[in-house]
Amino acid sequence: MGVLVLFIACGLAFATWASRLVVIRETLGVSPGAMGGLLLVMSAGSVCAMPTTGTLVLRFGVRWVLAVFGSVMVGGLVGAGIAASLGSAWAMAVCLMVFGAGLGATDVAMNLAGSDVERMLGRSVMPQFHAGYSVGTVAGAGIGALMSRLGVSFVAHFGVMAALTVACLAWGWCTVLTEDRAGRGPAPASEDGAPSGTGTRAWLEGRTLLIGVLVLSMSLAEGAADDWLASGLVQAFGIPESGGIAGLAVFLVAMTAMRTAGTRLVDRWGRVRALRASAVLAVAGLGVYAFSPWLVGAMVGAALWGLGAALGFPLGMSAAGDDPLRAAQRTSVVATIAYGAFLVGPPLFGALAGILGFRLALACLVVPMACGVFLAPVLVPRATPGDACPDPSS
Repeated sequence: MGVLVLFIACGLAFATWASRLVVIRETLGVSPGAMGGLLLVMSAGSVCAMPTTGTLVLRFGVRWVLAVFGSVMVGGLVGAGIAASLGSAWAMAVCLMVFGAGLGATDVAMNLAGSDVERMLGRSVMPQFHAGYSVGTVAGAGIGALMSRLGVSFVAHFGVMAALTVACLAWGWCTVLTEDRAGRGPAPASEDGAPSGTGTRAWLEGRTLLIGVLVLSMSLAEGAADDWLASGLVQAFGIPESGGIAGLAVFLVAMTAMRTAGTRLVDRWGRVRALRASAVLAVAGLGVYAFSPWLVGAMVGAALWGLGAALGFPLGMSAAGDDPLRAAQRTSVVATIAYGAFLVGPPLFGALAGILGFRLALACLVVPMACGVFLAPVLVPRATPGDACPDPSS
């Protein structure tokens, strides 16, 4: 339960920011391309923090990383609310860098805790933990829509949500059951004699890198929706910000439903078939969202898109954590590569939106979805002496 609450906390924090993007852009007076640049700064903060998170976990333990970087994440969120209220793009950039760093490191640590639980239970449960993240984003988006409709200031909105996030983080930190990797002496050696805690070793593993690329390609579909789905609906149908947020909530509810049911799906079909089926569903949803002339049709497309984008990230994290000796470093590497989606996505789709409009720009996501289908077999664990036993669900 503790790990699930950690995922919920991160979802709340991220959705609080994402739910107000339309009005934040208007308040700052920046173009879609410039807003993409601000989103890029936040992602850069995550990518800078993630590569060292595995090493920090090995040295200080999961709980230490969660406490320190969870605090950084909340501080960045409060700062972003103040910057938005002041209308300062430069202050927003600094706060988003801090927020992104805290979010990224916390993401790695909670996925490591989830991998520990998954190995302890001997079955696939990571999608359910990520469903907790989606529950947090749904709640955050819903609260954001309400705050927008009531005209609540950014400072008050972000401050209340920061307090709620702290409460969830504290609960998760106190109750999480995790293998604390700190204080265990030298890291155990793997099958090739290399210490499992060596920071650079995982960056040289072909399968680990390919898992990272797969998760990156699938994460583009999730991240682009968080950033631009609401803006696309507002631009195409002339609805208010709250209506756009409602469309994002439809996407997030669908993603939550798939992640909740995903455990059974993965256990029955295996990782590869489950991922490929979900990618096809995402492509279908993107097509309906991008080309439907009716708002209801676009909402249906958003729901299908959410169903299809749900399993990529959790299945990638499960695959990275198959071997407990290398889980910390591999998870750090995969998460770092995956967050490249949030580096590439904001400026790319911001630039494309300026030319094609938001909906047609988002239709381009079919290309990375095809890459995810092609790379799906790397999710199957290798049956080598140093690796964990193959997952029967694969």
